[in-house]
Amino acid sequence: MSDDLFGQNVSRETYHKLRAYESLIQKWSPSINLVSKSTLPDVWNRHIIDSAQVYFAALDERSSTWTDIGSGGGLPGVVVATLALGGGRQTNVTMVESDKRKSVFLRTVIRELGLSGVKVINERIESAQIPISDIVSARALAPLTDLFTLTQGFSGQNTTFLFQKGKNWTSEIEIAQNHWSFDYDAIKSETDSNAVILKIRGLSRV
Repeated sequence: MSDDLFGQNVSRETYHKLRAYESLIQKWSPSINLVSKSTLPDVWNRHIIDSAQVYFAALDERSSTWTDIGSGGGLPGVVVATLALGGGRQTNVTMVESDKRKSVFLRTVIRELGLSGVKVINERIESAQIPISDIVSARALAPLTDLFTLTQGFSGQNTTFLFQKGKNWTSEIEIAQNHWSFDYDAIKSETDSNAVILKIRGLSRV
C-alpha cells in the first residue's frame, strides 16, 4: 500500500510516521512554539507537505550526509529523514538547533518514529562541529548571504544547498551575487504560489 504526496508515492508506513509527527507537533507546539499558532490547524499542508518538497527536490542528488540548520521543530529535517528511511536511501541527517527545548522535542520525535541515522546537535550553527555535507537545508531561517556565511564550515565545492524562500527570493539572489558566485534553480513551491525552493550549487566567494 502507498499514499500520494503531490505525485510522489510513499509507503503506507512512511505516511503513518508523518501523520504521527504531525500529532507530535500539535501536542508540543502550544508549549514551545514549534510552528506559528495560525498554522497549527493545518500542520500537514503548511509544514509537512511543504517540507516534503525539499526531500523530493534532492532525489537526483548525492545525499548520504544531509545537514538541516535551524531545524526548530524538525522542518524539514524530520520529514527528510522519514522519507529517506521509507525510500530505502542511506541518508544520515543532522539537525542543528540551538534551543534546548526544541532539541528535546526533536530527540523525542526521532525515538518515537524509530528514525535511524539521525542526530541532533544542540548548539549554535557557528560553533557546531559538522563534517562536510552533501546537502544543506534551511527553512525560513535567514537571508541568503547569511546562510552562505553560516554554512562555510561544513559545505564544500560539491555541496548542494536547498533553501526555502518566500516572495522576496529574487532580491536575496541579487544581493548574494554581490559577494558570492553560484548556480541556482528556483523550484516553484507546491504549497505557496509566492515561494520557491532555491537549489544552489557551485558556491564560492567572489
